[in-house]
Amino acid sequence: MPGPQEPGIILSHIRMKRIALLLALSLTAIAPLTTSARSEVPPRQPASASARGEVSPRQPATASARSEVPPPPFASASVRSEVSPRQPATAPRIVNIINFVRQCEPREPERLSPQVLYETTLSQVRFLRKHGLTGTWLLQYDALINPQYQALMREEMARGCEVGGWLEVPQPLVEAAGLEWRSNVPWDYHAQVDFTIGYQPEEREKIATAYMEKFRDVFGHYPTAVGSWFIDGHTLDFLSRRYGIEASVNCRDQVGTDGYTLWGGYWTGGYYPSRRNAYMPAQSRRYQVNVPVFRMLGSDPIYQYDAGVGHGVWQRVVTLEPSCTEGGANAEWLDWYFRAFTADPALGLTYTQVGQENPFPWSLVQGGFQKQISRLLALRDEGKIRLETLSQTGRWFRSQYRHTPPSATTALRDYGTQRRRSLWFNSRFYRTNLLWENGMLRIRDLHLFDERYPSRYIDTPCTTHEFRFFTLPVVDGNLWSTPDHLAGLRLYHADGTPIRGYEPIITTGRDDVLVRWPLHDGQTMTIHLTESGIDISHSSLTAAWYWELDVASGIETPFTAIGRKELRAEQEGFAYRLQCTRGTFTDLHATGGRIFRLAPQGHKIQIKAGR
Repeated sequence: MPGPQEPGIILSHIRMKRIALLLALSLTAIAPLTTSARSEVPPRQPASASARGEVSPRQPATASARSEVPPPPFASASVRSEVSPRQPATAPRIVNIINFVRQCEPREPERLSPQVLYETTLSQVRFLRKHGLTGTWLLQYDALINPQYQALMREEMARGCEVGGWLEVPQPLVEAAGLEWRSNVPWDYHAQVDFTIGYQPEEREKIATAYMEKFRDVFGHYPTAVGSWFIDGHTLDFLSRRYGIEASVNCRDQVGTDGYTLWGGYWTGGYYPSRRNAYMPAQSRRYQVNVPVFRMLGSDPIYQYDAGVGHGVWQRVVTLEPSCTEGGANAEWLDWYFRAFTADPALGLTYTQVGQENPFPWSLVQGGFQKQISRLLALRDEGKIRLETLSQTGRWFRSQYRHTPPSATTALRDYGTQRRRSLWFNSRFYRTNLLWENGMLRIRDLHLFDERYPSRYIDTPCTTHEFRFFTLPVVDGNLWSTPDHLAGLRLYHADGTPIRGYEPIITTGRDDVLVRWPLHDGQTMTIHLTESGIDISHSSLTAAWYWELDVASGIETPFTAIGRKELRAEQEGFAYRLQCTRGTFTDLHATGGRIFRLAPQGHKIQIKAGR
């Protein structure tokens, strides 16, 4: 086991510290998250041509086009947002109730004994039964072989619940696979022991086989849903081909929490992963694992992303977990979250998961569960959501989509004080986040997806306490930021002053999203998000404007070359690029913190994100 100075130990106690803190706190209302120290980059003074990359706008903007009137507050979101009637009927808003079950918690064996964990699961079962709800139970192997859980889960299956697999790797599973256990506790959360990535590919198949065969011995059939915080592409493909599983789940995007980093992936909903990297959506059937993977825990679409900026190597948690005092345990936040989930514009599958792992005792999560379930029942009865098991959602997804579909989620009201609006768009080629704050727009995130980009653990086992999965960044508003300087692509007039506007108007089509942003000068900026790229245009044919990427001081970006029509970058030896089919890039590396500028050709910019 590592010594107290090692980072693995520090990270290992984050989740346990949350449990201890919750024991001491009542579930009180959330205080608005404040970001005053890092809410925006101050308006900049115009730079000289030499300092700004020798870019000259075709025609200077007129004074009227750069109104100096202070920006008025945003208009009401209910007035300024709309859902296009083009949105297809096959775009449901689906909620899975998923609780996963462990036998033991060696980090606090006295307080979190096996009996306490069982009683937590039993309380969850009774609570769902009381409300006539079914859900999905995912059993870790040590719980699977426990007769108490076996009897309880048979009762749950008899009333219509789903029982599936939770593929973390405790000692009994390793030994059942004929392998040697490499820890001194029966379940070890460290990455090189606890996850399939810690084993050779042939060992991963033995572990998966041992689990699936035992499950059939206990319940008479193989599970159709198998999840974990992360399952590698080789193992997922094996489970699909050998056992025909229909759905999986993995952890939400996070930086360092519990030692696990997954950053830059399909933000929410479901995707078909690449065999070479299960965190990366596949673009073709050649590389695709035909099992949809759904993102767990219901991240806050506005504030979760920035929650780790300035906190070193881990993020705070702002999610639907019933133990989360900033999120899933807070009534005000829940009302806000489910309103956005059901009422704000969305494209494709809108998905979230509720539930909690049983090492969080029932006394800590009961309040959050009660608040969530009461709201879910009301939304279900109003016809606004579908409550399904994980496998039901997987079967629906596979019936609708041969490839990972475009999807989008929005939050057009802010429960905090920053007046933020957020739009997340995902496709099999890229993801992006548009964030409005105090009348200004920042592209906070843009990551590209390439099925050929291999996981660092594809053939070689993880040997560290932590694991790290990434996609291909072009804009990273978290990892390239500090608390007082949030990175992003920002929009400027020709004189270097930020472009400001009113409430965005967002409409969704069958596979695209159209954003119309009314500006203070009476013009409109239009952003069209499609499966393979982004089109940006300005209603004025003569106004001069541009986007500029700035990052915090001292941040290293992956860019290797910035040409007029193309960005080239490299991550972990893998080269990738972003093409501009209309408009031009300018390299600003010499200007300190500014990376590139993207200027229109005429009044339009077209970015190609797909290969």
